[in-house]
Amino acid sequence: MARMSDPLVIGRVVGDVVDNFSPCVEMSVTYNSSKQVYNGHELFPSSVTAKPKVDVRGSDMRSFFTLIMTDPDVPGPSDPYLREHLHCL
Repeated sequence: MARMSDPLVIGRVVGDVVDNFSPCVEMSVTYNSSKQVYNGHELFPSSVTAKPKVDVRGSDMRSFFTLIMTDPDVPGPSDPYLREHLHCL
């Protein structure tokens, strides 16, 4: 369950874009082999022009996952009326 200090809750991603969830696997997302993605950190458009490298860690590698990347504050944080803009599926 997400805590109130979770950046996804503070940024209203949980609740507005996705329902509350409990993470079941660890994953990391990296752009340009050096720009690590963290919840709540802003990335400049120039940093994310290439496709990201996504590592999913878990004990059962027979599982399949769908990664959906959205921008929760499009066009801007003060008026995010396009918050479910799809970047990558």
